Amino acid sequence: MNSTLETPRPIRVLVTDDSAFMRAALSRMIASHPRLQVCGTAQNGAQALEKVAALQPDVVTLDVEMPGLNGVETLRAMMKESPRPVIMVSSLTQANAEVTLEALDLGAFDYVSKQPAPTSAEIAKIRDELVAKIIAAAESTDRQSRTSVQPKRPNHQALEDVHLRPAVIAVGTSTGGPKALQQILPLLPKDLPVGMLIVQHMPPGFTGPFASRLDKLCQVSVREARHDETVEPGVVYIAPAGQHMTVIRQTPSKVTICLSHSPEDTLHRPSVDVMMLSVARAYRALCLGIILTGMGADGVQGMKAIADAGGLTVGQDEASCTVYGMPRSCAEAGVLRHVTALTQIPDYVLQATRYRKHT
Repeated sequence: MNSTLETPRPIRVLVTDDSAFMRAALSRMIASHPRLQVCGTAQNGAQALEKVAALQPDVVTLDVEMPGLNGVETLRAMMKESPRPVIMVSSLTQANAEVTLEALDLGAFDYVSKQPAPTSAEIAKIRDELVAKIIAAAESTDRQSRTSVQPKRPNHQALEDVHLRPAVIAVGTSTGGPKALQQILPLLPKDLPVGMLIVQHMPPGFTGPFASRLDKLCQVSVREARHDETVEPGVVYIAPAGQHMTVIRQTPSKVTICLSHSPEDTLHRPSVDVMMLSVARAYRALCLGIILTGMGADGVQGMKAIADAGGLTVGQDEASCTVYGMPRSCAEAGVLRHVTALTQIPDYVLQATRYRKHT
């Protein structure tokens, strides 16, 4: 038989957690998928570093809270000595949220949250999320090794055919989004002439610290969205985890934010689709939809609605994505007007909104 048709080699995973129960639980979750293989376990950071060097796993899961070397310290050493994709495993506390965001800054691929006493339904959800993120992490490494990313020059002619100026920007992202947003939002000016609505898939407790972190880095004001507040220029609104964020036009010049648990049947809450569908209804052609790195297809319906209303739609290109899932889904659905590298998106936003620096 042709060797190229054989089953691809398994993705080898090292599981690191100071709890024997969690090591066993995570190992069972990982081993339940035919593509994944647990090649070893470690009960602390020092042991993890030893086993990474000895076993050369494709992906590492790393507990945030551990005695001795904690997760961040272990990650920092690993990225220096033997870099590879790392999935942080974090409990849902504000302190852990802030540490996990720091880990993403240091190069962690993504994170999953663990519950202290999960139900069987929650265990199944954690397993599915963990497996999907491990596979995405391994595939992103394969893709990066095949792709030579050449920096592109900004295309200042990209908006020659645009006549309408957006009155709002709607952004959707997931895996790789925190790092992507930290790259592009600080490049936007304080007097950005429109407001920006962002759905970033995150567990409860994470979006508040994330918004605060961004606000310290940016000239624009960044905050977790509040129910019934008015969308204002120069403000970036992060949808709170666990709630959908939509907008409602109250008057010709006033649009407000609505936070709700409805609809309840969406894969994600907040959902990019739910947010963007409401933006298309409220702003019609006067909106700019941007889809960034992330797994899955959340955002296809919303970006289609924006495109159908006459608005602008932009997708991050494959070369600059951590995970080319959400932008790929939009590209394959034919709903993107432009595709561009992450580094070009701030320039695109300023061109689209006809930004002029005040002297």
